[in-house]
Amino acid sequence: MAFSKEAKNTQRAFFALLQAGLWERDVELQDCGDIDFAEVFRLGEEQAVLGLVAAGLDHVKGQKPPKEEVLKVIGKMVQLEQRNSAMNRFIGELVSRMQKEGIYTLLVKGQGVAQCYERPLWRTSGDIDFFLSDENFDKALEYLTPLAQNVDREESYSRHIGMTIDPWIVELHGSLRCGLSSKMDKVIDELQEDSCGKGNVRIWKDGGTDVLLPEVNNDILFIFTHFLKHFYKGGIGLRQICDWCRLLWTYKDSIDIALLEQRLRKMGLMSEWKVFGAFAVEYLGMPLEAMPLLNENDDSTASTGSVTGSLQVNDRLRRKAERICSFVMEVGNFGHNRDTSYYSKYPFLVRKAISMGWRIGDLFRHARIFPLDSLRFFPKLMFDGVRSAVKGE
Repeated sequence: MAFSKEAKNTQRAFFALLQAGLWERDVELQDCGDIDFAEVFRLGEEQAVLGLVAAGLDHVKGQKPPKEEVLKVIGKMVQLEQRNSAMNRFIGELVSRMQKEGIYTLLVKGQGVAQCYERPLWRTSGDIDFFLSDENFDKALEYLTPLAQNVDREESYSRHIGMTIDPWIVELHGSLRCGLSSKMDKVIDELQEDSCGKGNVRIWKDGGTDVLLPEVNNDILFIFTHFLKHFYKGGIGLRQICDWCRLLWTYKDSIDIALLEQRLRKMGLMSEWKVFGAFAVEYLGMPLEAMPLLNENDDSTASTGSVTGSLQVNDRLRRKAERICSFVMEVGNFGHNRDTSYYSKYPFLVRKAISMGWRIGDLFRHARIFPLDSLRFFPKLMFDGVRSAVKGE
């Protein structure tokens, strides 16, 4: 896909502001050339990282966006803060009520990982995701169903069900399986037992409520495998990868690197970890030394040849990271840039056939980045697609 010079400048400015907001550091935009700032902010919304781009504005030196564009963004940040504050209150109240009913639940992703940001209220919020054991899943479903305006049909393999409790979408997860490979899902089940069965958790103080979050070594893999699932099954946005980076950064001094490597190798995901780590360093400004397992004694990093002997991502990983960037920017957050009008035009089985066509195309594209794993995941992806079609999920 060819881009004009202005489009390239605009994308450079977008990533520069994103990095400035993600790490709260100064940035200069004059080197980016002519910039369409309205497009910069549109990209921020499309990738669900407008809050980070807005935070980056506080660190701009030199060339600044037009005042009218900045005022529009400020207005959206006020609304985002209000939404996140309201969501936090809802979570605290709901979790407190569930605890009184003897329902043990963990909050995953979302507002929990938002606490790793410098400005938690500026993270674009989505759904409220609760992670529960089998017993607590059943109890939560029974307790919450009367409070909901509608309840979706349960997905059997992942044991997932969504509901709307005005105005919030609440999702119950009895499992965080990805459905990419049995090796992955086996480790995820072990992490679930450690989190829900053994109570290995950390606590977010949400007002007066102790909201339970997965212990950090488990949470890192929950978040990583979650966005990897979306990468292979339709598309991911930058917000999900930023969440991963901020979690790694916040807990960089307490991560069990040996355990992380053991689990990644057991799942067969070292290649994905290194490539997405390279993407985080190259495009999101993640400090190289804070990205675990990227600076191993293999070909992941190479000397810059400078006097300091500092490291940088090598050319092979940089090329793969560039392909990741192209895919993320093209498909948008959760693949929202794709034309989904066929959902309202065609019957269920035709819709499934079209979505499977997208998936097959993506797998061929991803094979340029992860050739072995794209082939390894393909059979299960197709099997699960056929199974969900048969069950009408």
